[in-house]
Amino acid sequence: MILFPAIDLKDGLAVRLEQGDMARATIFNRDPAEQARLFEETGFRYLHLVDLDGAFAGRPVNTAAVERILETVSIPVQLGGGIRDIATIEGWLAEGIDRVIIGTAAVRDPELVKDAARRFPGRVAVGLDARGGRVAVEGWAAVSDLPVLDLARRFEDAGVAAIIYTEISRDGMLTGLDLDGTIALAEAISIPVIASGGLGSMADIEKLTEPQARKLAGAIAGRALYDGRLDPKKALAMLAAAEGAVP
Repeated sequence: MILFPAIDLKDGLAVRLEQGDMARATIFNRDPAEQARLFEETGFRYLHLVDLDGAFAGRPVNTAAVERILETVSIPVQLGGGIRDIATIEGWLAEGIDRVIIGTAAVRDPELVKDAARRFPGRVAVGLDARGGRVAVEGWAAVSDLPVLDLARRFEDAGVAAIIYTEISRDGMLTGLDLDGTIALAEAISIPVIASGGLGSMADIEKLTEPQARKLAGAIAGRALYDGRLDPKKALAMLAAAEGAVP
């Protein structure tokens, strides 16, 4: 179980949105690279980045901020937002991104995901963002008619490293992960699933240590880390203890 600290990038700053709404952004750090360094020093093993502007533009926008983060930390980094063609995937992997996350393009062009996963084994994840079980696209600005499970099943046996499942209505709201929905997805497919959206307290971390959550590959924490609702060292220690590892 990997706990991923999230850095969402907007206008070169580290922000958090509420329910994916760009108009409801709170700036938490004007230096995303410094924030990444703090997360690494705390003991996190993997970093989750989202280029929010890129997700809306359909192409990388916060490139300079991402590059600074890569120069600053040594832990692996996964990145989503505006990644919609092979050239962009190749470019980010060459820059040092460990794993790219394909969201909108996974809906529009599932063959892109399959091609990228074949070319770059273990380095391509799919971001499934949903409202009410239906896949959202274009930076969460539009909701399709496609059920999450139907899309996830398209990538079985494609070599996808992980599926990151976000319930948008919970994202940034600190109301708790949609564990029931996320676990149900993980049980229905063979691809590792990472929970995202709504992690708000140590109680959520405790739920991640319970037997029914062991099917999950990880969870993403955002706003709760920034506003102090989550003690990162205690959270990491709790998860490590649950899997019999040394924190």
